[in-house]
Amino acid sequence: MNSTTYVLVPGFWLGAWVWRPVADSLRELGHVVHAVDLTGMGERAHLASPETDLTTHIDDVVLLLEQQDLRDVVLVGHSYGALVTTGAADRTPQRVARLVYVDSGPLPDGLAQADVEGPDARAANDDLVTTHGQGWKLPPPPWAALAAEVPEVGDTAVAALVDGSRPQPWLTATQPVALTGAWERLPRTGVLCSFSLEQLQQMAPRTPAFAHMVDGDWTYVELPTWHWPMISRPAELADVLASVSRQV
Repeated sequence: MNSTTYVLVPGFWLGAWVWRPVADSLRELGHVVHAVDLTGMGERAHLASPETDLTTHIDDVVLLLEQQDLRDVVLVGHSYGALVTTGAADRTPQRVARLVYVDSGPLPDGLAQADVEGPDARAANDDLVTTHGQGWKLPPPPWAALAAEVPEVGDTAVAALVDGSRPQPWLTATQPVALTGAWERLPRTGVLCSFSLEQLQQMAPRTPAFAHMVDGDWTYVELPTWHWPMISRPAELADVLASVSRQV
């Protein structure tokens, strides 16, 4: 079997550690895996600052691709990480073979992550940042409450989420996406977890955050679970990513 190079980018609050079971499974199959700690997150939490923004995180991934001279990469972004991977692919499309969006998608140019859930959620998060985040960090969510209805996620996994989460620099969420369109030439796979393909197709015409998920060169895989499949169904997610390698 041919080896594929994967770059795995986590979403809000999380570091490279959250990908460990998935990365281990892919490596056992002979693939090369780079899981990324973005600036201010994971083992690089000490680098967080009020100036850390989306561009900072895109720079992180571009630097990895260039310094390691990675090519024909399957670039995987989960949740907010999808904004990072899309931005990196837009700057270095020649190094990327496929974009994979895990329960997420690319945002239209000019939209920010903080605006995806609407003005009420934006206002609530702004308040959390002001009252509990020193004015520039979004605190991690109540993981135990989020996992309460997810049978696959036990106390050990919740404890790991609590221990490994870090406040998210809020500028990463409020800086609008700025893209040239170069990424749109790349094939894309959507791994749908908290919503189905049918729901996506219904939401896309009226929801800007989903508009880019039904145009262009897309394939889809449904993996029903909560929003963090690398926690709840890591073996299955690894299988999905391994199947993508055969499309590269």
